[in-house]
Amino acid sequence: MAIRLLAGDIGGTKTILRLNQVEGDTTQTLAESTYPSADFDHLNPMIETFLATVDGERPQVACLAIAGPVLNDTCQLTNLSWQLNGRQMEKALEIPRIHLMNDFAAIGYGILALKDDDLKTLQDQPIQAQSNIAVLGAGTGLGEALLVWQQENYQVLAIEGGHTDFPARNELEIGLLQYLQGKHGRISVERVVSGQGIYAIYEYLRDTHFAPESAAVKIAMESQDPTAVVGQYGLKNSDPLCTKAVEIFVSAYGAEAGNLALKSLPFGGLYIAGGVAPKLLPKLQDGLFLDSFLDKGRMEKLLKTIRVSVILNPKVGLMGAALFAERLMKTA
Repeated sequence: MAIRLLAGDIGGTKTILRLNQVEGDTTQTLAESTYPSADFDHLNPMIETFLATVDGERPQVACLAIAGPVLNDTCQLTNLSWQLNGRQMEKALEIPRIHLMNDFAAIGYGILALKDDDLKTLQDQPIQAQSNIAVLGAGTGLGEALLVWQQENYQVLAIEGGHTDFPARNELEIGLLQYLQGKHGRISVERVVSGQGIYAIYEYLRDTHFAPESAAVKIAMESQDPTAVVGQYGLKNSDPLCTKAVEIFVSAYGAEAGNLALKSLPFGGLYIAGGVAPKLLPKLQDGLFLDSFLDKGRMEKLLKTIRVSVILNPKVGLMGAALFAERLMKTA
């Protein structure tokens, strides 16, 4: 018997919805659409709009990955006014079972569906079956999760490692920490290792006169996203401030990846997710990221045994939601 499953990756800017049909061991995608989230006052009418484009039965199960904290199938989105409640949505949408999960937890499940061409390996080492897997990803913030083998499947443990204290390791980073403390008080890792962190590092270098600010960069920032501008000039090594800002960011990112690896021992692999890594991939591949990842004293030899990969597939969260929806179907 064929069963239809709805998967969604719901963000503050855009939402991707996918309708799959599962029959036996075969999964077929019937439809997929992307919507500007702000065009709707709630997720329910967006889902109704999407389902109206497909003939046939409504889905029996849905798994929706939400950009915000999820507790007992309820969520207040971080960047939208939507308040979501799984039980209310089941009744309104006439879908018997709806599960809400944090978007980074969905990325964790999505890792299980990735193929070789979805990844770029930074450190190629054998993966140990049924061993821990770790994932972290810089985007708007810094998400982290662990995958732990339990009985017959991996279970994702969503953690808040991005909100731990930022560990400055050298003179420049100590200065950065003090600079950010002057603005914000306590400084978490994601204040530095995130999209917002890239620009914050640039501001620190500019304001402490590491190098003169380029007129071209300043003008570009007036009409473009400053973080993107720093990344563009930093990748080209065409501006001292941008180049150094990207280097500090990549080094701090690698160090945090190493910290997570030491705390979780992910011999099943450590994965770099989020929107920033693919955009800065040449910098992550030039050795600085891995140097910082491995710079853990006596633990360097241990960390050299862990495979480290960058996720290139931007739909990994949607893939994870779809995979979890299949699990829900089997336990229904």
